[in-house]
Amino acid sequence: MSLFVRLADWNNDYDTIRSIRQRVFVEEQAVPPEIEWDEHEPKAQHFLVFYQNKAVGTGRITGDGKIGRMAILRDARGLGAGLQLLLFICKFARAEGQKCVYLNAQSHAIPFYAKAGFKPVGEEFFEANIPHVRMELQLPLEEPATDE
Repeated sequence: MSLFVRLADWNNDYDTIRSIRQRVFVEEQAVPPEIEWDEHEPKAQHFLVFYQNKAVGTGRITGDGKIGRMAILRDARGLGAGLQLLLFICKFARAEGQKCVYLNAQSHAIPFYAKAGFKPVGEEFFEANIPHVRMELQLPLEEPATDE
């Protein structure tokens, strides 16, 4: 399977990032466009995940360690793109010196984030009329060993 993730630049990759998030959040999930795009866009580090050289997903992390705006196009779901994207973002955060990352998980996605080691913190709340739970992950000081 040819999945890969790379750093994205808000200015250079704007059209691709915006297209993916528009389709997933605004069209599929009915998130109002006025709250989908925020003041963090130009300062956040964005990421793109590709399948067979086509951008199929995106995500970002802000300077305080908040992972967000993770979106995978419908046709690419189930390929492992979301997990690969999440792990890449966490690896990036650790390399940047973050000790903990967090995100607001849509409640239905809690098991997905739990697979990556995230733990729920606090009560369920609504964001864009969708139930969410804050989840956190303590990052290891060093790269975890892999069995390859």
